[in-house]
Amino acid sequence: MKTMLIVLGVLIVLVTIVQIYAMYSRSNIESYPYTVVKKYDTFEVRNYEARLFTSVKLATGDYKEASGRGFSILAGYIFGGNDKKEKISMTSPVAMSIEDSMTMMFMVPKKFKKEDLPKPNQSNIEIHEEPAKKVAAITFGGWADSQKIEKYKNQLTAALDAEGISYTNKFSFLGYNPPFDLIGRKNEVIVELN
Repeated sequence: MKTMLIVLGVLIVLVTIVQIYAMYSRSNIESYPYTVVKKYDTFEVRNYEARLFTSVKLATGDYKEASGRGFSILAGYIFGGNDKKEKISMTSPVAMSIEDSMTMMFMVPKKFKKEDLPKPNQSNIEIHEEPAKKVAAITFGGWADSQKIEKYKNQLTAALDAEGISYTNKFSFLGYNPPFDLIGRKNEVIVELN
C-alpha cells in the first residue's frame, strides 16, 4: 500500500511538472491575431488580420484521421523537412477546414515573407496568404472530436440565425493545445461572415 501511494505521488508530481511546462511554453507561442468586434452570449464576432499559412489538403472528412495525418505532414515541414533543413517556430492555433475533404493549416510566424520560406520537401504542402476576414467564433474546452465539432458548429449556426447574422459555408476548427495538455484546453469553431 505504501509503495502504491509513493508511485501515485510521483505520477502526480510528474503530471504537474508537464502541465506547468506546457503552460509556460504555450505563453511563448505566436498566435493568429484578431480583434473582437462584438461579444454575444455564446459566440463573438472577430476581425482577423491577413496572414501567411502552410497547408495540406486531405482526402477525408474525418477529424481524427485528418488531424493526425495533416499534423504529421506540416510538423515535418516546420521541424526541418524542407530544402534548407530550417526549423520554423510552431504557432497557434492549428486550423482545419470543416468540409468533406479537410485542409489543415499552420500559421507562418510573422517574421517570414512568402519568398523567404524554405521549400517543403513534400509537394502536397502549399504556402498561401489567408486574406483578412470577419468571422463568428464559438469556444469549447476538452479534447475535440468529429461529434463535438459538429455540435458546436450547429450551436454557432443556430445562434447566428437567431441574431440574423449572415454567414458563408466556410467553417473551420481551431485547436490551441498540444496533445499533452490536460487542463485548460481550448478549441473553437469559426465561420466567415458575409
